[in-house]
Amino acid sequence: MDVGIVGKPNVGKSTFFNACTLGAAEIANYPFTTIKSNIGVAFVTAPCPCREVDTACSPQNSRCINGTRLIPTRIIDVAGLVPGAHTGRGLGNRFLDDIMRAEVLIHIIDASGKTDEEGQPTDHYNPHDEVAFLEKEIDTWFFDKLSEKWKKLSRRVSSEHLDLHKILAEKFSIVTEEEILQTLHKTGFNQDKPDIWSKEQLETFSTELRRISKPIVVAANKADIASDETLTSLKELGAIPTSAEAELALRRAEEHGLIQYIPGDDHFRITGTVSDDQKKALERIQHYLDTAGSTGVQKCLNHAIFNILEKIVVYPVENEHHYSDSFGNVLPDAYLMRRGDTAHDLAFKIHTDLGKTFIYALNARTKMRIKEDYQLENGDIIKIVAAAK
Repeated sequence: MDVGIVGKPNVGKSTFFNACTLGAAEIANYPFTTIKSNIGVAFVTAPCPCREVDTACSPQNSRCINGTRLIPTRIIDVAGLVPGAHTGRGLGNRFLDDIMRAEVLIHIIDASGKTDEEGQPTDHYNPHDEVAFLEKEIDTWFFDKLSEKWKKLSRRVSSEHLDLHKILAEKFSIVTEEEILQTLHKTGFNQDKPDIWSKEQLETFSTELRRISKPIVVAANKADIASDETLTSLKELGAIPTSAEAELALRRAEEHGLIQYIPGDDHFRITGTVSDDQKKALERIQHYLDTAGSTGVQKCLNHAIFNILEKIVVYPVENEHHYSDSFGNVLPDAYLMRRGDTAHDLAFKIHTDLGKTFIYALNARTKMRIKEDYQLENGDIIKIVAAAK
């Protein structure tokens, strides 16, 4: 599962990426700093069951900070897009291809209006224009890709009475059959005779397919220097205000033992020796947190994973009495599963052999046996019982 970080140049994408991952993506104040996509591991946060079951956990595939579990997910920092990218402008189609690997996109915009459409420094640029331009670029890219094969593909579907969603998923591999079916249902277009679709219908179909397969979360970055009026109007569009710069400063300070900070919190605690300049910088950040509630970075990432992609967190264990694995690690792993996934799906997620030899599962909290088609709930602690090989 990949989260793509996208947007025009010089809006703070790499800062956002580094704040999520503490990676080493280059940060500079000029367009196209990112020439190749950076790929790293970010962490979404959820309450860890360790406090509920009153035992200290020992995470193996994740982290736990004071009862907050940090669960890994992959994140891609894509180079900046400019208007006309689908025609090859700027760094062009190579990076549109890159973002197609992602399941959800976080669109970083400059809420301060300090960069123009090309990513060059300016004043009073309307950040609302950024939201529209990126969607248009990706929608146009989708339409162009579909158009390349549509005439031949649609005629074949119509003449041979084939399933459009199956043929299209095969030829257009960045989308799934399920996403195509959802799009066909929403548009209501004739899927038995796609060769009679008009250009306008194909455009509508491709735009809706993009919305379903590549949903976009807007991060109104540089919110700490943006006007209240602009932030209010962006929030009305569903944008999440963020200050990636503040988040990165807090993550680095925490990494160096200067503060104690849980990503997404509205406060931090100084635990190390800081200089006067560091103290002033931290005070400025705390003032922003007092006003905004958080830097917004973790909120944005969590929203993308839990609300848009509808993921849940499940904790598999081998010993339901001690909530541990065979080595005694308590609540060792946290898995991101799809809402609607079953206990049997979890078995396959852990290991293919476990899925193949699955017998039943146990709810570790209640010690009750559950069936293979039991739909997992967020926060479940599950033991998988399989046949001995």
